[in-house]
Amino acid sequence: MTARSVQSLSGALKLLFNNRFCCVPVDFEVVNVDSTKDSEDDINNAIMAIRRNGVALKGNIETNHNLPPSYKSRNNLLRTTLDLYANVMHCQSLPGVRSRQTNIDIIIIRENTEGEYSSLEHEIITRTKSLRIADYAFKTARAQGRGRVTAVHKANIIRKLADGLFLECCKEVASGYPEITFDSMIVDNTTMQAPAVRCDGDAQPVRERGEQRVCRAGGGPGLVPGANYGTDYAVFETGTRNTGKSIANSNTANPTAMLLASCLLLDHLKLHAYASMLRRAILCTVTETRLHTADLGGHGSTSEVVRSIMSAVQSTGPRTLSI
Repeated sequence: MTARSVQSLSGALKLLFNNRFCCVPVDFEVVNVDSTKDSEDDINNAIMAIRRNGVALKGNIETNHNLPPSYKSRNNLLRTTLDLYANVMHCQSLPGVRSRQTNIDIIIIRENTEGEYSSLEHEIITRTKSLRIADYAFKTARAQGRGRVTAVHKANIIRKLADGLFLECCKEVASGYPEITFDSMIVDNTTMQAPAVRCDGDAQPVRERGEQRVCRAGGGPGLVPGANYGTDYAVFETGTRNTGKSIANSNTANPTAMLLASCLLLDHLKLHAYASMLRRAILCTVTETRLHTADLGGHGSTSEVVRSIMSAVQSTGPRTLSI
């Protein structure tokens, strides 16, 4: 699913998937969403396509704040209608990418369907969904061998019926995972510390935004993929939700985050060999070839990066017949 500002990245993705050395067994159904229109037909078509396919690769959709108050964010409609309750980002440092820190390895897990994402005037947080996202965070930490979960909140301001309830639910869930250390941190302190101190071994369920600052500390939002998981559906996108409108159609966008998001999609579809092949080629281009776009201080174009990745697949990745 694409928005106009990311059609160039979706084109690069299809070119990579259909390359004769990749031949990823995925067919594309493209749904364009025009956020400038008041009609919800586009986003409803996208939701129907996701229900039909079970998964989607999503471009960032701009929210038009100039339309009447009755206008609903297309991003919120998508997440709430499909109950994509867990937004997951893995922020980690990459060799060869200049950043403030070189040892970041942190998973951010955010509740995606209520609170500030409920499209309601007053923030509403429920016990049921707070328990669900906390349990998802602890299960993720256990599955990945991580020893700590930190609840990021604003309970000092948004008290008992909001972030206070979320924090209580995290503590309750933590009691069922005695092998995992649990602590909590106010979001302001978290975003202040994340770029300056070592951040590894953690899964962090969060109520408030702060992920973009962590991404910048690890090299930038152009590098970090994101995933949105529900019980029945999964949608993959770039980790931070910048629309990239200012560089649309300029061939300067960093495709890394979107391409790594496609690897998460392939893993979700249990096409692990294809995901590993592409991920290895993508990271080779970023960390070894060091062909970087402008956001990373380089001079490479989107198409040049994609061609480099295809060359890496050809030279180091297995051909389709041997997968």
